[in-house]
Amino acid sequence: MLTNEKVQQVLSTVAYPGFTKDIVTFGFVKNVEVNGDRVVVDLDVTSSAPEVAQQLRDEITKKLSLEGAKEVIVNIKQPKMPRETSSRGKNLAPQVKNFVMISSGKGGVGKSTTTVNLAIATAMQGKKVGILDADIYGPNIPRMLGILGVQPEVVGNKVKPIETEYGVEVMSMGVLLEEGQSLIWRGAMIMKAIEQFLRDILWSDLDVLFIDMPPGTGDAQLTLAQSVPVTAGVTVTTPQMVSLDDSRRSLDMFKKLHIPIAGIVENMSGFICPSCHTESDIFGKGTAHDVALEYGTSVLGEIPIEPAIREGGDEGKPVVFYHPESETAKRYHKAANKLWHFIEKVNEEGGASNEAIQPTTPPGVSACSTAAGSQGGGHNNGGGSCGCSH
Repeated sequence: MLTNEKVQQVLSTVAYPGFTKDIVTFGFVKNVEVNGDRVVVDLDVTSSAPEVAQQLRDEITKKLSLEGAKEVIVNIKQPKMPRETSSRGKNLAPQVKNFVMISSGKGGVGKSTTTVNLAIATAMQGKKVGILDADIYGPNIPRMLGILGVQPEVVGNKVKPIETEYGVEVMSMGVLLEEGQSLIWRGAMIMKAIEQFLRDILWSDLDVLFIDMPPGTGDAQLTLAQSVPVTAGVTVTTPQMVSLDDSRRSLDMFKKLHIPIAGIVENMSGFICPSCHTESDIFGKGTAHDVALEYGTSVLGEIPIEPAIREGGDEGKPVVFYHPESETAKRYHKAANKLWHFIEKVNEEGGASNEAIQPTTPPGVSACSTAAGSQGGGHNNGGGSCGCSH
């Protein structure tokens, strides 16, 4: 005879499509009703894809029928299907619908951790997601995803991104270098590497590519913005004033590069004790809200310090995937949801464009010399050596 407990046990063998974890562990099973040989299962999943819902419905029905159920009703609540992008301008990776630049004014604020967990949370919502680790000097993404030592496949003169168990494909300089090997490159080499990561990587038809940028506002950021139309910019900060000062520079960069600002992630926002689960504001909390107001945006999430985040980053076990019940994972999911709504809003309103920031200097001519030659009354973009039309 079927019982609620038996049904839950059966459901715990149903893997969420695209992942190795089951729908019970993910918390997608919201209600189970058993009335004799009739079973009703209510799911609330994060994927908008109809094929995901159908696969779940078919597998649940089959497995419960084998246990004696004569009638199986599976109700599945799903988010809306993503809209098509309407971005314009130069795009070295046209198969990618949306690009999200994860930036910070300074290093050490948890930018890569934020990138990994936002990306996986978005993939768990049913989107096709990739991560480009463009932090050339400090590529930490491979360790955080547990793919250290994994080599990408070369196809002709292009490279396939590495597929992960989290439903996210990845490319990073970290998988191309020996562990601990340093890169001592000038800006031109960084710019070339970023262009190649966009053009010469066989990215799938992604809904969104998360790009983990180096700290600061330099060559890498400008090259990326001129190479693809960035749909959304996210700044990562900590609550301290010294971090917020540099976050303003990151937000100002988004404005100058015509990148729509999705918001700020305030990292290390409170500490959650693993013993008593109380939250203490050891570094402060909520200070990013005033900065967000200055730049006409909002705080996507206040991410606390929890041991599981550090452990997950070191061991290649991202907290949103391995500890979905944690407060940190819940806040990342909320932030990812807000970010996706912002992306949809940008596309509804005409999409992103990088047309205004394309270089105007002829090939082989220095933008600096052009700016110098125009001091007698020509275009001057405030010392703008980028040579763009802005």
